[in-house]
Amino acid sequence: MQFSIRGQQIDVTDALKDYVDKKLSRLDKYFEAPPASEGYVTLNVIRGMHTVEVTIPLTGVVLRAEDRSDDMYASIDAVVDKLERQIRKHKTKLNRKIKQEGGLKALIAENGVAATSQAEAEPMYDEDNYEVVRTKRFTMKPMDVEEAILQMNMVGHNFFVFSNIETEEVNVVYKRDDGKYGLIERD
Repeated sequence: MQFSIRGQQIDVTDALKDYVDKKLSRLDKYFEAPPASEGYVTLNVIRGMHTVEVTIPLTGVVLRAEDRSDDMYASIDAVVDKLERQIRKHKTKLNRKIKQEGGLKALIAENGVAATSQAEAEPMYDEDNYEVVRTKRFTMKPMDVEEAILQMNMVGHNFFVFSNIETEEVNVVYKRDDGKYGLIERD
């Protein structure tokens, strides 16, 4: 599998590229045939934290993992481990579904496409994983964005839903990975 490796706020050296290629080549053993699509790797450094994001688009599924640590090589190792776990979990689900539903031919007929590998035969998501386990209700006091950020930080969450006093709309503030804040407004 080919990977497009790019760096943000870091120079990607040949040694770093070789290390990424070597580690990601471990994933090849999970595919019957190498996927035709190109994977994307983004290496980033913000405030001393080394972030690695890997996205591998396949037919019917997108594998994606991200890790952040103080060492770029440790982050690369952790991302590959996460991707391996995703692939194994997906293949286990697929094998279980094949056994329950009468074989691979039935699964391919149901999906309408012949997949090039078992990992590509069904989407990664499973509707059972989207079960709502808790519902919260609360009254929204109108407030400005700054007060909403203060409230969010006080409760220790990474997002906060509030009624914007200026627009009289429901908005969301959230804490970004770079430590700054974002605001989501209705279009």
